[in-house]
Amino acid sequence: MTAFIASLIFVVLAEMGDKTQLLAMAFAARYSARQVLWAVFLATLANHALAVLAGRFLTTVIPTDIISLMAATSFIIFGLWTLRGDKLEGEDKKETRFGPVLTVGIAFFLAEMGDKTQLATVSLAVKYSDMFHVLMGTTVGMVLADAFGIILGVVVRKHLPDKAIKWMSAVVFILFGFAGVYQALFSRLAPGDVLAVISLMGAGTVYGAYYLLRKNVPPPKASE
Repeated sequence: MTAFIASLIFVVLAEMGDKTQLLAMAFAARYSARQVLWAVFLATLANHALAVLAGRFLTTVIPTDIISLMAATSFIIFGLWTLRGDKLEGEDKKETRFGPVLTVGIAFFLAEMGDKTQLATVSLAVKYSDMFHVLMGTTVGMVLADAFGIILGVVVRKHLPDKAIKWMSAVVFILFGFAGVYQALFSRLAPGDVLAVISLMGAGTVYGAYYLLRKNVPPPKASE
C-alpha cells in the first residue's frame, strides 16, 4: 500500500502543469469530461504498464544501490523539469477518424511517451518491488491530476496561483530526491563525503532552478 500511496502522490505532483494535464484542459473544451477521463485512464494504464516493466527490468541488470541513486537523482531532475513548465505543441488540434475516447486516448498515449510522469513511473517501479500498486497508484494519480486540470480549465483556473502549485510540486520532488541520494550514499561513503556530494548537487540544483526561471522570464517590451 505504501507503493500505491507514494506513486499516487508523486504522479499527481508531477502532472501539475504538465503537457498531458494541459491536453486534458484543451480536450475538455471539445468533449465531455467523462470521455476525456476514460481516455486518460486507458492511455495511462497502457503507457505506465510499459514504464513499470522497464523499471523492473532495470533492477535485474544494474546493482540495486546504483539504481537507487539514479532514481533519487531523477526526482531532482523532475523537480527542475516541473519549474521549467510545459506547453502544448498542437497535440490538441489533431483530428482523427476515431471516436472521442480513442482520439483523446491516442493523443495522451503519445504525449506521455518520454514525459516526466512516465519517467517518474519508471523510477517508482525501481524504488518499490510492488509492480501492481505502482501501476495503480500512477494511473489513479494521473486521472486525479487531469480531473483537477479539467476543473481548473473549466471553472476556477483564473482564481488559483499556478506558480504556487508548480513550486510546491518542484520542492517536494527535489526534497524526495535529496533524501534518496543521502540514503543511497550513506552506507558507501564517509559522512563528510556524503555531505560534499549533496552540497555539490544542491549547488547544481539551485543554479539549474535559477537558469530555468530566468530563461522563462519574457523579455521586456520595447518602449514605444
